Amino acid sequence: MLLPSLLRTLVPLLAGWIIVALTGLGFTLDSNSAQTAVAFAVAGAYYIVFRLLERAAEKFGGPLWLQGAVGALLGYARPPRYKPTDDVVELLRQSRS
Repeated sequence: MLLPSLLRTLVPLLAGWIIVALTGLGFTLDSNSAQTAVAFAVAGAYYIVFRLLERAAEKFGGPLWLQGAVGALLGYARPPRYKPTDDVVELLRQSRS
């Protein structure tokens, strides 16, 4: 379960960086911090858009190819599934498997 979570974190960050680099959204400021902030904002928006599309496709019974394609754009075709529990130790154990 850890690999899907890592991929779903890193792929949107990479996508945000690529989008900023290719579109010139970096504003050509002299500050690397400003460009990094823009890249992270774009990556956050990227994640939110594709996660919402994925949830909508699941909830409204969208075609499986759409669910898989949207998930793949997040780095892993399926969202991680965790067993419901209130036990924090069990949640940590699940996230490491």
